[in-house]
Amino acid sequence: MKNAIFKGSGAAIVTPMDEHGNLDLKATEKLLKFQLEHGTDAIIVNGTTGESSTLEEKEKLELLELTIHYVNHRVPVIMGTGSNNTLHAVRMSRKAQALGASGLLVVTPYYNKASQQGLIEHYNTIADSVNIPIIIYNVPTRTGINVEPETYKTLSEHPNIQATKEANASITHVSKVAALCGSRLDIYSGNDDLTLPIMALGGKGVISVLANIMPFEMHLLCQHFFDGEIEKSKDMQLELLKIMNAMFMEVNPIPVKTAASMLGLCGENFRLPMTKLDPDKKKKLREIMASYFVQFET
Repeated sequence: MKNAIFKGSGAAIVTPMDEHGNLDLKATEKLLKFQLEHGTDAIIVNGTTGESSTLEEKEKLELLELTIHYVNHRVPVIMGTGSNNTLHAVRMSRKAQALGASGLLVVTPYYNKASQQGLIEHYNTIADSVNIPIIIYNVPTRTGINVEPETYKTLSEHPNIQATKEANASITHVSKVAALCGSRLDIYSGNDDLTLPIMALGGKGVISVLANIMPFEMHLLCQHFFDGEIEKSKDMQLELLKIMNAMFMEVNPIPVKTAASMLGLCGENFRLPMTKLDPDKKKKLREIMASYFVQFET
């Protein structure tokens, strides 16, 4: 059995930027402070929600270094180091380890769409290059490829491949992965709206988009489940469903960064090809936010 990197809700944090598109490090610290004060169980930087595809390598490392320094071991810090170039993923993974990352989030190769054997060799090559745990990130709607359950079974035999962030929305798929891998592979939900169902299959929690603005609620949803208070966990899952869905009214991370800006956590700034939320959707998002945040002004 491998020790879990974290248990509960890990926030896949947005990357704050100024009006010129530069990294806003002061806002990053503000966001990290908010996360730590509200009970998040882990911080994930440079993931999809962090607009990693438009960040330069030096920026990714700067964000990681700042995050590790600010968090100061209070919760695990996990770095997105995935690439469709295996050697680049190896290089970034080694640099993340050297800076002190607790673990790595490694997305499946996108665009070139490796075979299942290619996935096995890709992940094993990365895992052989480091001594910290790896979370496979399976998100077929973005990458065009799915990690099959049998592939997970093979990969779970590597001591450094410890978990998956599973964003394949098929519960049947997740069930097969859990059945084949057992305690050799931890499963985190990659979809907020499937957090409870995946925990019911033995999952260790969620790598969450909503946790950017509701870290305590996502932590508590998980904690209720692990404490055996299943009804409370279920009630929270259903209560939060509307705002979970609102975070995907437009492609992630546009809605969640907009929501974070409404709460004063960061600016409403993106790098192309990400753009600001259109006025009608922004109005709808504000209305939904007002139904969850008591002092939120419409």
